[in-house]
Order: sequence, then structure tokens, then C-alpha cells
Amino acid sequence: MSELSLCAESKNSPLFRKLRHQIGKAVGDFNLIDEGDRIAVAVSGGKDSYTLLLLLEELRQRAPVSFELVAVNIDSGYPGYRTDVIEGFLQGSGFDYSMVPTEHYAIIQEKRRPGSSYCSICARLKRGSLYEAARTLGCNKLALGHHQDDFIETLLLNQFFVGSLKSMAASMLADNGVTTVIRPLVYVAEEDIISFSQQAALPVVCCCCPVCGTADLQRKRMKRLLKELQADIPHVKSSLLKALSNVHPRHLLDPALRREDTTAGQ
Repeated sequence: MSELSLCAESKNSPLFRKLRHQIGKAVGDFNLIDEGDRIAVAVSGGKDSYTLLLLLEELRQRAPVSFELVAVNIDSGYPGYRTDVIEGFLQGSGFDYSMVPTEHYAIIQEKRRPGSSYCSICARLKRGSLYEAARTLGCNKLALGHHQDDFIETLLLNQFFVGSLKSMAASMLADNGVTTVIRPLVYVAEEDIISFSQQAALPVVCCCCPVCGTADLQRKRMKRLLKELQADIPHVKSSLLKALSNVHPRHLLDPALRREDTTAGQ
């Protein structure tokens, strides 16, 4: 890796060591990486994906198992999206990478129903392209940059607005039945990623989506709510995250869980 990837000062900082420990713990707790894995790392040009890529590369250099990384960028075709900045960083840092141009913007403009979510159709198209890119590049896993706050906010969003008790999985087989999706930043707080991104002077670029900054208002409400709660309950985020791995099915109302419990007891 060249000096462009991560300066020595940032790499030796207490914050980077903290993040390195957290991603290592996630890999161990959820068995995210195995010997011989070839992992496609989704890199959008945002703070989360850059941080994920750099931490995984640090882990790759230190890990007792051998695995490969390939950075993958999906260009949705939004005017002004600076793929040149992203590619310059990846190339200058010595990463293997693939830049994937698409016609997603044109498809969204044509197919999106009036009043429907711009983000949801964009996310579906991008996820499909990531699965295809991972398959084409011979990668058995796809790493996404969802962090601790994403897990917690998704849990609350589903409870408040969908009536479902679910969030994200740290590791799961994708809908294509081939690619395993991993989220190694599950223990990493967004505020720490922001601090690290600034400390390392990462070349963050905007996605240039037409609704950037105005979409996902409900998630922003969850962020405000969590911030207010944290003022009175400092450990509220860690408690909510822990709850996702401390489930007691017998104390929930899902009839399917009761049937499973009854069958298991026979």
C-alpha cells in the first residue's frame, strides 16, 4: 500500500487502533472471513466505504488467514459523480479495483412511479450490480459499509413504521443464493468514522443523487431520537445493538416462533 492509502500518523492513532480492534472483533464474533476468501468491497466514495476498505486491508496484512480484496465502485450515472476521484484514490493506494458504469439514473427516471421512493429503487439496482460484479470478479463475499448506527436505526425504523422486529445481519447469503454479504463495521460508531475520515483526509465524494440530503427523513428522525436518548442514557446504543444478539423468542408475539418452540419441546 502507498502512503496515499493511510498516512503513518493516522494508522498509529488511538482512533484507528480502536476501529481496528472493533472490526477484528466483528470478524471473529460472526466468522466473517475465512481462508481463501475473495471479497468484493463496495466503495461508493463515502466515508463509510473508504473506512471499511482501509480497515479490511489492515486486517488482511495482519490476519492469520489469507484472503483477497477487490474494491468495486458502481457508477449509477448521476451527473457530476466524481468517479475519477475514487479511482485516483484506489489506484494510488495500490488496491485491486473495478469501476462499473451503469445506466441506473436513466432507468430510475423512466421506471420510478410518481411519489415512490427514489432511494429504494436506486438501492435495488445498485445491489444487483454489486452481486453481478462480485460474481464476475470471482468473489465469494461482498463487504458493505453499514456501521453500528445503521443497524440500530434500521431496528427502530422497522419497529416504528413497519411493525417488524428486524434489522440487518452481520453475515447472510444474498438473494442470488451465491454471494455472502458481510458487514464488518457492525461495532463501529458513525461518529468515529466521521472523525477518522477527517483525520485521514479521505477524498469523500457526494453520490450526486437528485434527492441527496433530502431523502430518508425517517432515518434522520431516528438519529435525532437516539441523540436525545443518549443524553440521558449514555449506553443506549450499545444496549440496542446487544439486543439484536440477545433474542428471547418465547417472549415475543410471533405465532410462528411459538409453533417452533412447541415443536422443539416435543
